[in-house]
Amino acid sequence: MSDQIIALLRDIVAQQCRWRVRFPTQNAGAPGLAMRVPFPRLEIMLEGEMCDLALGIDSPHLRAGQALYIPAGRWNLPQWRGPAVLLSILFGKQKLGFSLQRWDGQQMTSISKENVARLGPRVGSYLLMPLNELALLPAEPTAQIVFAGLISHCCDQLTHLPTSLSKSEALLRAIQEYLQEEPGQPLSRESVARHFHITPNYLSHLFQKVGQTGFNDYLTGLRLEQAKGLLRGYDMKVKEIAHRCGFEDSNYFCRLFRRHTARSPTEYRRHCRTL
Repeated sequence: MSDQIIALLRDIVAQQCRWRVRFPTQNAGAPGLAMRVPFPRLEIMLEGEMCDLALGIDSPHLRAGQALYIPAGRWNLPQWRGPAVLLSILFGKQKLGFSLQRWDGQQMTSISKENVARLGPRVGSYLLMPLNELALLPAEPTAQIVFAGLISHCCDQLTHLPTSLSKSEALLRAIQEYLQEEPGQPLSRESVARHFHITPNYLSHLFQKVGQTGFNDYLTGLRLEQAKGLLRGYDMKVKEIAHRCGFEDSNYFCRLFRRHTARSPTEYRRHCRTL
């Protein structure tokens, strides 16, 4: 465990009002040498500044006191100009990765690296959801608050959570990872319970008591996030997306999507394409 990274995270939370959260502005394909991974990332500039093409040509500099949130699948391309210190956080499905690096003007030096399992309630996943929405239409005060909450959660992951899971927690985590792999499959409480050799009632108990959200709500959230990604990145018909994401009735999918996003799937796609 890195005391240095923990101290930096706590300092960010304590001074959250001075931090500005920024998002990629590009819609074009990734240029050569761009960095792209299938997980969300935070690039937090602690000292100095760098230029990142993902921020656009009008304001490409990421300065001290600013953080760049990069949604899963989006690219960035940092270009170092002068001495700087950067903290990077990668939000993998099963692990959090922390990397503290210093650029002295000539070469990059790794100061500290940490990888920790994402344990306990899925607070981080739920905090990443509003950041993904804010990436489409940034709102600085809200982004600042969510960013501080996410950093606080990262600090908790490094310091406060137990080193081992109970049997119930380990089982719930395995079930959640199973659902995350293919949320669009014809999954039900009964079929998932059968897969893990438990009763449907015990499955519901795990989600309510250990996971603190119901099975159906959890699966619906995964399916809607998958649908958002397909709407943003592909020209598939709404009915096809609904079926791909596990919704047999496309009309029900549209009503549910509007209830969660205040937009129809078509309006959501149109809104994303205009940014």
